[in-house]
Amino acid sequence: MTPSGHHRVFVGAIDADGNPMTLATRDGRFTYVGAPASYTPDADAQIVDLQGKLVLPGFVDGHIHLDKSFVGDRWRAHRPAATLRERLAAEKQEIAAAAPMARRADALMRQTASFGTVAMRCHVDVDASTGLTHLNEVMAMREKWREWLDIELVAFPQAGVMSCPGTAEVLEEAVRAGVHGVGGIDPTTLDGDPHGQLNVIFGIAERYGTKLDIHLHEPGDIGLAQLHRIASRTQAAGLQGYVCVSHAYGLGDIGPADLDTIARALADADIAIMTNAPGDRAFPPILRLREAGVRVFTGNDNIQDSWWPYGNGDMLQRAMLIGYRSGFYTDADLRVALEMATTAAASVIGKTDYGLHAGNEASFVILDAPNAAAAVATAPAARAVIRHGRYWGGPAQLTLDPALREDTAGSTPT
Repeated sequence: MTPSGHHRVFVGAIDADGNPMTLATRDGRFTYVGAPASYTPDADAQIVDLQGKLVLPGFVDGHIHLDKSFVGDRWRAHRPAATLRERLAAEKQEIAAAAPMARRADALMRQTASFGTVAMRCHVDVDASTGLTHLNEVMAMREKWREWLDIELVAFPQAGVMSCPGTAEVLEEAVRAGVHGVGGIDPTTLDGDPHGQLNVIFGIAERYGTKLDIHLHEPGDIGLAQLHRIASRTQAAGLQGYVCVSHAYGLGDIGPADLDTIARALADADIAIMTNAPGDRAFPPILRLREAGVRVFTGNDNIQDSWWPYGNGDMLQRAMLIGYRSGFYTDADLRVALEMATTAAASVIGKTDYGLHAGNEASFVILDAPNAAAAVATAPAARAVIRHGRYWGGPAQLTLDPALREDTAGSTPT
């Protein structure tokens, strides 16, 4: 990372609780974060007055697909599909006809950064027919954006492992190419061989020391059985803390007794759960899992692609949707949604040097809100992003014909 070369002191800020806060930075790192009364700026400091604005740590997107999105391309109307295999075939057709992947990934990365995302875990499709094509494109964009976005890559076997011969070998190629983790997907309902798929992906993780992040959309008892298999394999392989399950829809389908049992198994194996609070089905009960000691984090998942038309890459909006779908009304619960999009996701992807603490990377987001809970509940669009102690930017504002603005005086009530 390029240091800022400046000593700046940000005064007039408020913290997550709404209390006054001062932040001092030098060469792109925090030298002080805390109460204003406990800090005296050095003579060479540049003073920046935030005028009562809220400061939050940069956002972390724990689950995104940079290779799939049509951001940066034209709008594409959603095409319904009757089956998962039909959806996969339609996706390949649409991606083949879309703008170059580098352009689309670049546009989405710029958009997420403008909202304040500083790190992400990106799942990239690999299979026997695709090979490492998607991965190479995303890795090139990761290099371009490395100063502004820390990106952990997962090789994702979207088409299956056992049901798509040759994919197991491509997953190993992806690990040798430098991905941080290996994925899986619906071992029973898509692949038809739960033991075989888990044997392959856990075998790779054990041989290479990689992480695992398994897409699991399987419902009810099928999903529950799968989670127990994954927990058992994690314990047997000694991979506690290295395994995540994304979506885990089945956790939203089962009764309290089954949920308590599987939550204990997940906590004992230190398996993290990612949920993006999807709009069309049940999803994991966040608070109950956390009470059992399970790490729960969030990400945007698909953004304007073949799977659904929604999303803009804003993790604060995602936190709001987490809270909205979960019935989070208290300030404490709203703060949980924010934690899932910041510290919890950062912990899962292994982003160190993170957060509003002296010694860490001086990256944060400035918003106009009275506290963190209010920021989650309202997801204000206006914000400014500071990266490594420097002003990076923020969401783009509309540029309008000046003639239109000339007649705005007196147009609002006084």
